Amino acid sequence: MDKLAIQGGRRLEGEISISGAKNAALPILCAALLTEETLHLDNLPKLKDISTTLTLLGHIGTQICLDEQGSIDLLADRLSTLQAPYELVKTMRASILVLGPLLTRYGEAMVSLPGGCAIGSRPVDLHIKGLKAMGADITIERGYIHAKAGRLKGARIFMDSVTVTGTENLMMAATLAEGITVLENAAREPEVEDLANCLIAMGADIRGAGTDTVTIHGVSRLHGAAYSIMADRIETGTYLVAAAMTQGKITLHRTRPDTLDAVIEKLREAGAKISCSNNSITLSMDRRPLAVTIKTAPYPAFPTDMQAQFMAMNCIATGVGSVTETIFENRFMHVQEMQRLGANIEIEGNTALVRGVDKLDGATVMATDLRASASLVLAALVAQGETVIERIYHIDRGYECIEEKFNQLGAHVKRIQRTGSGS
Repeated sequence: MDKLAIQGGRRLEGEISISGAKNAALPILCAALLTEETLHLDNLPKLKDISTTLTLLGHIGTQICLDEQGSIDLLADRLSTLQAPYELVKTMRASILVLGPLLTRYGEAMVSLPGGCAIGSRPVDLHIKGLKAMGADITIERGYIHAKAGRLKGARIFMDSVTVTGTENLMMAATLAEGITVLENAAREPEVEDLANCLIAMGADIRGAGTDTVTIHGVSRLHGAAYSIMADRIETGTYLVAAAMTQGKITLHRTRPDTLDAVIEKLREAGAKISCSNNSITLSMDRRPLAVTIKTAPYPAFPTDMQAQFMAMNCIATGVGSVTETIFENRFMHVQEMQRLGANIEIEGNTALVRGVDKLDGATVMATDLRASASLVLAALVAQGETVIERIYHIDRGYECIEEKFNQLGAHVKRIQRTGSGS
């Protein structure tokens, strides 16, 4: 498997552009299944999770035309199967997002129970509960969700806990349902709102996206559309933290500062100077960061996908900071690897107490999930000597051209290509 070799100790300085948001692109790609007309998308990031989704959509029978500029045309006018097999679903939980569109348009779907990062239990029971409330007959047999329905019926659905993919799946299913569907305790993430805006461009009637109550008036059909995917707020946040850790100065273009209030507030608390325009952010840091205390929670609170990066910053910060994870129970798997670099971290329950140290030392570490791998890259940027990060396929799932972008900012990051069957 590929590795990254990173020489630490370089100050980040310069400008880069942010890619399209993975977590917005994945459901929007699946929205192509809702119409027999072409869906044209711009700003599609080049990521492993995107290619996995496109392989799945192609297997189902979607015609795909992708260019080098990040634009794509999807046409799902004649599908060849309504089944999403385990082989294509096992690596990525977001594959469950084909369930709602297939069921509402074709009346049937068979989707393997999904896989993805090993960061804790992320059940799909709320997806199933919501679809059943809309009239679907659902069974789970041999690891597959088998759903059947005539035309789905609008319903009032209260979700016991906030679920992003659950909100997205049910919102897509409701677009072609008969009557009105109300999703209560819906996820408020910007990516949910981006999906809603794409669906509205396709002719859907959706109100309240971005709030905790989303109302969908079902329509008889959706049409094709052209839509540009929003910027990736997590990629943005990752580079901002990297600049703060290296006491650098960077400007990020083609991004969305309005989606990053919680992250920007904590970076300012750490001592960073930040200025924003409509689509760019500049951060400068002229001192060692101050330790900050964070607690993850659903949007608009501090995002779980930025927890590991801020833990990395706390590792070399002045003072002591605590990191409390409330979303996923296994999302401290990066702690052991950071300790190999010399970090001082103690875990008690779902809280990590991080005491900043004067320096980290390079070592060989292993990525365990997508955001954990990003945090190891950040730690490596400030560690003395060379750090080698193994199993970086996790990074490639969510960060486009990460070594090129960091090198553009003055880092020294080299990808070591695998040579044969070994790691």
